[in-house]
Amino acid sequence: MDLFSRSWTALRTAVAELPDPDFARPSGCAGWLVRDLVCHLVIDAQDVLITLATPASTEPTVDAVGYWHVEDRPPTGEDPLDALTVRLAAAYGDPHLLRFHLDDVGSAAGRAAELADPRARVATRDEVLTAGDYLGAYVLEWTLHHLDLIAHLPEAPIRPPAEGLARARALLERIGGAAFPPSFTDRDALLVGTGRAAPTDAQRAELRDARVRFPLFLG
Repeated sequence: MDLFSRSWTALRTAVAELPDPDFARPSGCAGWLVRDLVCHLVIDAQDVLITLATPASTEPTVDAVGYWHVEDRPPTGEDPLDALTVRLAAAYGDPHLLRFHLDDVGSAAGRAAELADPRARVATRDEVLTAGDYLGAYVLEWTLHHLDLIAHLPEAPIRPPAEGLARARALLERIGGAAFPPSFTDRDALLVGTGRAAPTDAQRAELRDARVRFPLFLG
């Protein structure tokens, strides 16, 4: 729960400190500008609020690992929600409005997470899981999108927390069923493991020897 809050706070702070021109730069999500990614974060925050306010009485069907679906190909931008996100982001116009909306909804999502009982069961995406597992799954979401946010912004001062990077890597390894070689930094494991960066020849050989399944396209 604490790591969710730290990862989410760091990501929201990074957005808050972005100069206006950076919103029109590419993000690490293929085909999305930074403004599109920030709009997606608003939708993510809404999802957190909705899920934490949707109690379930049945036994959990998934945990933090099972929450993630592994797709057979990367996003193409043709998904209706992806297309809506781009149009909605453009409609904001002034980056200040997008910052304000993320701070408003994002702060509420952060407070809801802090108040949640980690043992409580919640429902989302036709699955049931504990609030603790749900928020644990989102550490991976926040960390990957923090890396996406700063992918082409080398001067960005706010980086993902080291603990969040380590936890996200561990979760990705559990999803993929194999550990990345020790020579991989947590950042490299996340970027290469999700197809956000191409491995070097040496890394590719290490991944093959370790029998790591990559890239994993998460949905």
